Amino acid sequence: MSEIIKIEHLKKNFGKNEVLRDIDLSVDKGEVVTIIGSSGSGKSTLLRCINLLEKPSGGQILYRGKSILDPNYDLPAYRAHMGMVFQQFNLFSNMNVLENCIVGQVTVLKKSHEEAKKKAIENLKKVDMERYIDAKPSQLSGGQKQRVAIGRALAMDPDVMLFDEPTSALDPEMVGEVLKTMKNLAGTGLTMVVVTHEMEFARDVSDRVIFMDEGVIAESGTPEDIFGSPKCERTKEFLHRILNKKE
Repeated sequence: MSEIIKIEHLKKNFGKNEVLRDIDLSVDKGEVVTIIGSSGSGKSTLLRCINLLEKPSGGQILYRGKSILDPNYDLPAYRAHMGMVFQQFNLFSNMNVLENCIVGQVTVLKKSHEEAKKKAIENLKKVDMERYIDAKPSQLSGGQKQRVAIGRALAMDPDVMLFDEPTSALDPEMVGEVLKTMKNLAGTGLTMVVVTHEMEFARDVSDRVIFMDEGVIAESGTPEDIFGSPKCERTKEFLHRILNKKE
């Protein structure tokens, strides 16, 4: 596999609060990496550092071997390669579904409107939302909004898709439709980094699971390793608490 992202000794402080401490992580092309851990463990901050929504306090992030923290690095081009799906969808409320999926392609990728429209519809089909192209976000359920957000990110032809707890703002009955969409995408060979509380998804879909605790990667391994025979005591405690709560 070829390495797309490499993170070395990454640190992030908010004032005196050290949120990320010496993170080392690499993501290979076609890999699905899920990041699990308690609230406040640094999962979302790590994801936001990867696409520089948060600026790291130290360390290095390499994309295809080049540092994205280099002052001369082309950040807009880099961000265009990183698809991001947020907890709260972040759709433009004044635009319909189709327009939401066209605007980034036209403004960032400089595609023609016709080309962008074709790409938008193609990706809305992948998330089963092409029937809703004329609907405004206010007319959609939470699960439908999140599927549009995924389709919008896919329309940008990203190298990597970053998902920041994409189901946490959804009603329980809508979680399944979004996870099914993500599972289908994982099956296409898309490179995905997913912060999630959905343990079943992490176990069934991941190539690698990372458990974060208090700003560090406490344990990393295959789903079989992490869920079947975790080595770290904190991982065992976390999984016992989460999995027993679900029963």
